[in-house]
Amino acid sequence: MGEILIRNADTILTMDDDRRVLKQSDVLIRDGAIVALGQGLESDGEVINGQGCVITPGLVNTHHHLYQNLTRAVPGAQDALLFGWLQRLYPIWSRFGPEEMFVSAQLGLVELALSGCTLSADHLYLYPNGSRLEDTIEAAAQVGLRFQPTRGAMSIGESQGGLPPDHLVEQEKAILEDMIRVVDGFHDASEASMCRVGLAPCSPFSVSRDLMREAALLARDKGVMLHTHLAENDEDIAYSEAQFGCRPGQYAEDLGWTGPDVWHAHCVKLNPVEIDLFARSRTGVAHCPCSNCRLGSGIAPVRQMRDAGVPVGLGVDGSASNDMANLVGEARQAMLLQRVAQGADAMSAYEALEIATRGGADVLGRPECGRLSPGKRADVAIWDVSGVASSGSWDPAAMLLAGPTQVRDLLVEGRQVVRDGQVVTLDLPRLLEQHHRLAQALVAGD
Repeated sequence: MGEILIRNADTILTMDDDRRVLKQSDVLIRDGAIVALGQGLESDGEVINGQGCVITPGLVNTHHHLYQNLTRAVPGAQDALLFGWLQRLYPIWSRFGPEEMFVSAQLGLVELALSGCTLSADHLYLYPNGSRLEDTIEAAAQVGLRFQPTRGAMSIGESQGGLPPDHLVEQEKAILEDMIRVVDGFHDASEASMCRVGLAPCSPFSVSRDLMREAALLARDKGVMLHTHLAENDEDIAYSEAQFGCRPGQYAEDLGWTGPDVWHAHCVKLNPVEIDLFARSRTGVAHCPCSNCRLGSGIAPVRQMRDAGVPVGLGVDGSASNDMANLVGEARQAMLLQRVAQGADAMSAYEALEIATRGGADVLGRPECGRLSPGKRADVAIWDVSGVASSGSWDPAAMLLAGPTQVRDLLVEGRQVVRDGQVVTLDLPRLLEQHHRLAQALVAGD
């Protein structure tokens, strides 16, 4: 793979164990890994000019539903709460097939890449018309992002008291068999892995306790991670208390869904007892601030979680509930929401960026990502701070206060995915044409 030298960057936010901030420094990359950081480094390989730029680790997205970006801003769902929003969209999603899954995943990952993301999880929990998890895995391989897909599932339909329509749910035996298939076929546990598969029954209101319990046992047998939605809003809490006789945190603990190999999306309504449980068990949280605002779910207690020691990362969530997938924008929103809730000193721009990089990598069990130091993977975002967005800033490294929302360059495993603001791994105009065609067909059939 050779060497790449990023030379003379204005600032490097390493997010390493010492949280070093380097000035007028270089980054040397060899064979997909960081070799050295410092001044005056030399290389015979490719040289990327870092002058006028801030360098950060690649951002990490811990929660997404990539298929949903074919259903952005759908009338009837634009102003709905979570349950009503889902009920409006389920019939549309039931018309998806492998092409919709593949093209939507490609576009979603491109959107993430342009916002500085190098590693993304995805939660795919419905498989209509022959769709399979590998539709998204193949899309990620072409885009070039590091990928953490999860084999989601729904098994409790409307006729059994669940939220999804019956024709979108699966038999639990078939779900577990396919979970084994995709883990055995696609999971790579190596440090340089570009694809790690997780198991992710969708939510407490769409699967049985038995499936939650069996998925946890299977994940630990296979050595993979677990993911689901939890405590997203008041409706979610009410459902848990009515159906299970306990709050979501207790439900998760009873079924084996706590620990460092588990991360839950949203957790807006965790109470102090549940925060303490997650901190003691090192259970991770994917904080999705824009989606939580869009659906009126509330402000997650991220300050309390962080102070207690809960691992927290950021997620853009599905495009149908966020309408966009800009991870640096998500980091800014996370910072602002904590300030709205608890004061202007509740979260700094640097801490929010740490959550978006190192924090997310730790939630996904990838300590080799999310920081820039020798031996770590070469996932690097280069931000041009010489333009309009940063002009006049006394601290260009405080990018979330005044800075670009799109990267100039992005490297994943030392390979360039974005160069001079353009994705270089695929034909973006052609992809946009395909995506638009599929979206218009869904609109016409609605």
